[in-house]
Amino acid sequence: METWWEILRYAFLGFLQGATEPIPVSSSGHLVIVQHLFGMEIEGLSFEVLVNFASLLAVLVIYRQDIVRLSVNGWGYIRTREAAYRPDFMFIVYLIIGTIPAAVVGVLLNDVIAEQFKGTLTLAVALLATAVALWIIRNRRGRKNDQDLSLQDAVIVGLAQTIALIPGVSRSGATIVAAMGRGMKQETALRFSFFLYIPVSLGGMVLEAGSILKDPDLNRLLIPYLAAFLCALVASYFSLRWFMNIMRKGNLNIFAVYCLLLSLFIFLFLM
Repeated sequence: METWWEILRYAFLGFLQGATEPIPVSSSGHLVIVQHLFGMEIEGLSFEVLVNFASLLAVLVIYRQDIVRLSVNGWGYIRTREAAYRPDFMFIVYLIIGTIPAAVVGVLLNDVIAEQFKGTLTLAVALLATAVALWIIRNRRGRKNDQDLSLQDAVIVGLAQTIALIPGVSRSGATIVAAMGRGMKQETALRFSFFLYIPVSLGGMVLEAGSILKDPDLNRLLIPYLAAFLCALVASYFSLRWFMNIMRKGNLNIFAVYCLLLSLFIFLFLM
């Protein structure tokens, strides 16, 4: 009975993380809230790494055609210097530049940030800030396509991704707000945001691979981890598909209201 309960518990947490990872509501924040409300502690060191990797696989599946196009055209530009390939090559360059701030800060200060900004107060304030930011840009209609991006765009969105290292700040929310604030169209902002997620997630997986293999709870939690991984993968796929549709319609106000209500809930009941 305990084993089945453990599997269901991890499956639920994996589903929750996967469903909230692509949308601007803070997946880590939701895990903290659920654990706080129901006393559902996550055992082992590998859970967040595995479920984030599941979300990454969902992103790769959904954007597979764009990834192939960028890879082929980026390499084509390096080989031939043909002007037709340059926009995709520059998109890759800007992605690399945008990844640097979060990568550097994450490696150097991730533990410090996690320690200094832990707790429900940080979570409530982060969600409130997310709500305000989403509300400000909810009706923004940018004009920049993929080929119109600049170095400054890449740096600013990359710095926004760094802010998401603070617990409770949504990574997708921070980067999409920054991208739309820079005048990107919804589709471009979404694509740039989730392409930035790819190297960050891969980097985290590589850095934590040793911890996963050495995790003393790995054998005991292998089946629950697998259940969490599969649930996170499926939930992330459908959540991102849904969010892409929301972005096309420009209904970001629903996430602003949701984050506001969740922030108020934490202030009133969890502090």
